[in-house]
Amino acid sequence: QVQLVESGGGLVQTGGSLRLSCAASGLAFRSYAEGWFRQAPGKEREFVAGIKWSTYYADDVKGRFTISRDGAKNTVYLQMNSLKPEDTAVYYCAASPHYSSNSEDYEYWGQGTQVTVSS
Repeated sequence: QVQLVESGGGLVQTGGSLRLSCAASGLAFRSYAEGWFRQAPGKEREFVAGIKWSTYYADDVKGRFTISRDGAKNTVYLQMNSLKPEDTAVYYCAASPHYSSNSEDYEYWGQGTQVTVSS
């Protein structure tokens, strides 16, 4: 059974940092692409960052967010710096055999973790 479990969300002030973690089990971690998506209230889920052989970012997080993964721990991370109120959302990690920025291409999803950035 595949499980993705996110952690690390919370409340932070504008300009602050958070690091999200996503621990994966039940899949061949190194063979999968992982992605981070987010969904704010009243908005559609959107791509934030992805990783497989390379890293990929949405334009509005480039230079502020960094995705990485530790194969030994089966964990993918999202380091978020210079946070803005518009980054407030529920953040989800997801896994797919192939990289994509389209959420519909991802088979497995975590439960999400709330990130709130206060102004």
